[in-house]
Amino acid sequence: MNDASGQATEAGFRLEGIDHVALAVRDVAASARWYREVLGFERRYAEVWGDFPTIVCAGATCLALFPVGTDRPLPPPPRGTLAMRHVAFRADRANFAAAQAALRARGVAFKTEDHAAALSIYFTDPDGHQLEVTTYERGTGPDPAWGWPLAT
Repeated sequence: MNDASGQATEAGFRLEGIDHVALAVRDVAASARWYREVLGFERRYAEVWGDFPTIVCAGATCLALFPVGTDRPLPPPPRGTLAMRHVAFRADRANFAAAQAALRARGVAFKTEDHAAALSIYFTDPDGHQLEVTTYERGTGPDPAWGWPLAT
């Protein structure tokens, strides 16, 4: 099998990308609403699956929201435990800046990270799942709207 450049892949096949990430949440309807209102996701496949799972998507990236199944869910595992740490969504430079402004306006706290190749913001959803919005479009100089100076 060949990759996008026409080169053979080691695996013998080529994946298109991540279809969805499954998240356990306390309140599926409230979580779906939060992802729609805060991150601009859209509901999909309700006519096929109803509310189990509830699928919300941004472009080709989807989240499958499942009920956690208990009134007393355990917290996320600590570092040192094999587990998924966060879900990262990619944005272009303009939408990365817009995401920060929108999160600030909604009172969603986030922290910034400069990863040299990319810039990221990290925040949590109402169930404590860590989310990231990242861009690889660093720009050419300081941009105070991003909350920190960019390398030139």
